[in-house]
Amino acid sequence: MGDLEETLFEEFENYSYTLEEYYSPESDLEEEVHLGIVHWVSLVLCGIAFVLGIPGNAIVIWFTGFKWKKTVTTLWFLNLAIADFIFVLFLPLYISYVALNFHWPFGIWLCKANSFIAQLNMFSSVFFLTVISLDRYIHLIHPVLSHRHRTLRNSLVVIIFVWLLASLIGGPALYFRDILEVNNHTLCYNNFHEHDPDLTLMRHHVLTWVKFIVGYLFPLVTLSICYLCLIFKVKKRSILISSKHFWTILSVVMAFMICWTPYHLFSIWELTIHHNSYFHQVLQAGIPLSTGLAFLNSCLNPILYVLISKKFQVRFRASVAEILKHTLWDVSCSGTVSEQLRNSETKNQSLLETAQ
Repeated sequence: MGDLEETLFEEFENYSYTLEEYYSPESDLEEEVHLGIVHWVSLVLCGIAFVLGIPGNAIVIWFTGFKWKKTVTTLWFLNLAIADFIFVLFLPLYISYVALNFHWPFGIWLCKANSFIAQLNMFSSVFFLTVISLDRYIHLIHPVLSHRHRTLRNSLVVIIFVWLLASLIGGPALYFRDILEVNNHTLCYNNFHEHDPDLTLMRHHVLTWVKFIVGYLFPLVTLSICYLCLIFKVKKRSILISSKHFWTILSVVMAFMICWTPYHLFSIWELTIHHNSYFHQVLQAGIPLSTGLAFLNSCLNPILYVLISKKFQVRFRASVAEILKHTLWDVSCSGTVSEQLRNSETKNQSLLETAQ
């Protein structure tokens, strides 16, 4: 490796972790074996997210968007499914990147787009979960206020605001994401600045803490307060609520916390690399696993709806039964028409033969 490549790699290694793993051209055999196992586990998690996420979120989008009556609740879950569905569509790019030993052959624009979609999914998902929890709290504890302001029009305003906010916060990925040729590998990484270590450090810290505070800590505190207050108020006032609906939303929130907490913790831990490279190996193993676990969240929500929500199960079965009914009716009608045509043709042929 030449002096220029060594210089670029030294600069690159200090800020290359975000959403992608650290690539090192020089590592011993035992370390390579361990990292290889970690990377394959990450690939398996991403593969599961893709295989289950595409049909699962597509089904939720189909029913909440086209088959069921438009309500405030269905709009929340529809947009949550849309965010997850868009993300899993881009997952094959990331899977290919890891499978090719962190070689990015797709160009700079897909490098930027792939990272932006991942950020957009993370922020929009947690924001919609926060909105769903706030909506549930206000609907149960302040029904008069909810009845007055909980309208489809207001919910659409909130939805547009959430998408714009998620796009704004995830926007830096479009600016900073870049590709770099290192040791015959094209890397997709965060190019905070090539020649100013202080600016690199500042941008990395700011973006990491904004992502943690806005995309995780603030929503987590809000969700916790909502559910603690809801539980307390329900017990105090003896309010009757649908336990299944409550556990459905709570399970979705818990799934998000379990999947995304390790990712944010490793992202913060990654900041220490600027000052101490002792934890390189830990981060090399931890970041791909936490990233794969975070991506897995995109396929869990539809599964949770089906397993927990009785209302979703009933409406899902009713919708499927309706689709099958129409399908069978169309097939039956087509069969009847075909049979009538065949009988008509046979009758006409008999008449011709008689006439002859």
